[in-house]
Amino acid sequence: MRRILGIALAVLLIGGVIAVIFAGGQEPEGTATKTVRGVIGSEKSEFFRDPDVVKALANKGYTVKAETSGSWAMDQLALKEYDFAFPSSSEPAEEIQAKAGVKGAQTAKPFFSPLVVIARANAAKVLADNGLVRMNGKNTGTLLMEPFLKAAGEDRTWQQLPGSAAHAELSGTVFIKTTDPSTSNSGALFIGAASNVANDKTVVSDQAGIDRTGPLLRKLISVQGSLEPSTDGPFRSFISGSGEPLVLAYEAQVAALLTQKQATGEAAGMVVLYPDTTVNSPHTFVPIGEGAAELGNLLATDPRLRELAVRHGFRPQEGVAEFTAATAPYGGYLNPQLTGIRQVGAPTVKVLKALAARATGQGDTP
Repeated sequence: MRRILGIALAVLLIGGVIAVIFAGGQEPEGTATKTVRGVIGSEKSEFFRDPDVVKALANKGYTVKAETSGSWAMDQLALKEYDFAFPSSSEPAEEIQAKAGVKGAQTAKPFFSPLVVIARANAAKVLADNGLVRMNGKNTGTLLMEPFLKAAGEDRTWQQLPGSAAHAELSGTVFIKTTDPSTSNSGALFIGAASNVANDKTVVSDQAGIDRTGPLLRKLISVQGSLEPSTDGPFRSFISGSGEPLVLAYEAQVAALLTQKQATGEAAGMVVLYPDTTVNSPHTFVPIGEGAAELGNLLATDPRLRELAVRHGFRPQEGVAEFTAATAPYGGYLNPQLTGIRQVGAPTVKVLKALAARATGQGDTP
């Protein structure tokens, strides 16, 4: 009897293992004929994991296996092991092309997402009362970069801002929690925008501009302590109710949270601030292997994949109407037309890396 029970138990255990392997590794439904491996910015990981995206890609003949990396760290990877790289802007894409030996490859820019600063309601109110923010509604506003950077340059604390005394949780130096600008796209573009404002509203293009703006950028970054490699960690901390009162994020992260009806509790009361000066951030698809040559254009043009990109908060290229329609119920948080936002060009890769080095205290040579 014991032997029979043992055999039965073994069969059940084996069946359980097979079930787990099958459930975790089953191929997506569809007509996928090729598997491609890519490295992507972490802000796109939920998009590529979405079962509907997996199915839509399979229907077009693709199974995509994606790994994440900071956009500005991708050129340090063994890129020949990947079929594509998908950083969060065009600037690191240039470095990736050079490192992978595919300079001149036909890149695609399927979608983009502007930077925003998500704020606790009390923090946004104090900043607005002190002229650092202009509120455009209960849950949305504009971060006024010039006065904000002036306050940062003066090491202003929350306690020095009238109205903050009623909010004990607002203490210490006023700062925005960013990512590491030397490895992460969002952090790099934020210091790119800040350097533009600090450089008399012109793109930093030489050593003089680096020297002029470097000290302020250092203050913006050094006050934060340890830096995250991607926006995912600080964003998740914020929406869970912990984290800093001001956090740099992509609009896509906020829009996805809203459209997927996950903005509850603390997150429901957040204020979304659009910096009045921002650097464009078109997510740029770089094909490395032959197998992914057409995937970037597919992401940019296929109606179903564009629809799913919007569901994940991204703005398809030439897709203002699509984004506006999809996010209409959440207009109280978002700025679909980017009204009042000055969009500026990024410094060259060489200069932006030099600015990041200054900001993180790693050097001062462009």
